[in-house]
Amino acid sequence: MQNKKPILEMVGISKTFPGVKALDKVNLRAYEGEVMALLGENGAGKSTLMKILSGVYQRDEGEIKIEGQDVEIKNIKDAQKLGISIIHQELSLLTNLSIYENLFLGCEIRDGLKLNKKEMVKKSEELLREFDLNISPKTIVKELTVGEMQMVEIIKAVSKDARIIIMDEPTTALTEVETQKLFKIIEQLKSQDVAVIYISHRMEEIFKICDRVTVLRDGTYIGEEYIKNVSRDDLISMMVGRKLEEQFPYVEVKPGKAILEVKNIKWNDKIKDVSFELKSGEILGIAGLMGSGRTEVAKLIFGEYKKTSGEVYIDGKKVDIKSPKDAINSGIAYLSEDRKKEGLILKLSVLENMTISNLSKYENRIKRIDRSKELDDCKEYTKKLSIKTFSPYQLVKNLSGGNQQKVIIAKWLLNLPKVLIIDEPTKGIDVGAKKEIYEILNELKSQGKGVIMISSDMEEILGVSDRIIVMHEGKITGEISRKEANQEIIMKYAVGLTD
Repeated sequence: MQNKKPILEMVGISKTFPGVKALDKVNLRAYEGEVMALLGENGAGKSTLMKILSGVYQRDEGEIKIEGQDVEIKNIKDAQKLGISIIHQELSLLTNLSIYENLFLGCEIRDGLKLNKKEMVKKSEELLREFDLNISPKTIVKELTVGEMQMVEIIKAVSKDARIIIMDEPTTALTEVETQKLFKIIEQLKSQDVAVIYISHRMEEIFKICDRVTVLRDGTYIGEEYIKNVSRDDLISMMVGRKLEEQFPYVEVKPGKAILEVKNIKWNDKIKDVSFELKSGEILGIAGLMGSGRTEVAKLIFGEYKKTSGEVYIDGKKVDIKSPKDAINSGIAYLSEDRKKEGLILKLSVLENMTISNLSKYENRIKRIDRSKELDDCKEYTKKLSIKTFSPYQLVKNLSGGNQQKVIIAKWLLNLPKVLIIDEPTKGIDVGAKKEIYEILNELKSQGKGVIMISSDMEEILGVSDRIIVMHEGKITGEISRKEANQEIIMKYAVGLTD
């Protein structure tokens, strides 16, 4: 394998946090002019390893070498001096500052004692033009779209003449066009002999732009391979320690009566006369392109948006839903695609997030919370949903994405809903955790609940749904049974072709 010397070697890296060994003698190499994919399930140790490399954490054991020389990385400045730059999954831009101020933060151009704003604006314009971003460098960052913020973050990292660039889930917030721009940037970086370490759960990206892959599992090093020598199944097996013969487990359940009926829902000019039904014991997939109205329909049913007209029925009875509280009282639960902003309170514990929507259930006669019962329920659902946490009191922000998603599911299951609406259920979640989420949805189906699953993942829609409706520009353009469904039919309806 070694026909090229690595620019970076991390050897035998270990790191322990209170109650958990995050890394145990992990190895990683990166090569000039190559992209090294770093793969593993959520919680495998990828982010911890990269935080050690970028100076956020310090290793407990192990060596870090750059071009064969031992280096000490005690802080972020040390990493930057060594030419290491990281693009975090969570954007680190200062949103109240302009683009040019963010690009030159910490390395400002000065004219004597004064800041040379004119020169910084000029150089920022050149950088933005180089990356095909037609935006003024004086634009305040909070006015940008999330995708534009991500591109500015990438430009900031690239502009520092880094020799090793870490990209942590860089395409999560990007459009297809922006993603293609990023791939061109990566090719450009390779031609300049930059080493890129690329973390992503999107297998198609790994095979498209990466040269080699390193896999971690449960904080340990599994191996390094050339991408050309492995298949998708090989990588999944390395990541989860077992063959995923059935990536999308499906349970056959005979559907019951209509548990939810949506009739002629309209919302301004965005949702146009949408009608469908959901049966008990059924997973109804909703497919469609970005902007098709899928999420808006979910939020209308849940009362987060107020419908212009139309009716909602639960078990054949019309319900008047004017707020999420009305929806919850009617037996409807909704899991947002943005779990961190709309699903969790990151500063609270696993237990607090799990029970916060149902505190009245734990009130005793004198209106105080029965902490013992609350803890028992938390432990029960932690076990039932296989949530990996060392304590019910662990802050939820410190869990992996898959475990955060399971905490939200537990929160809603404690409300005993009849209908669960889940929007992008496995966004940013590794393959092992995805399978666990699907099994939870299948269990709900088996219990006679109704599940609406909104997803942009075509394989997920086809693999998990019993029935699929497709939306385009605020309308339902097609309904397909599981047996009839395939990618071509869904895409035909998704672009508005109905004949």
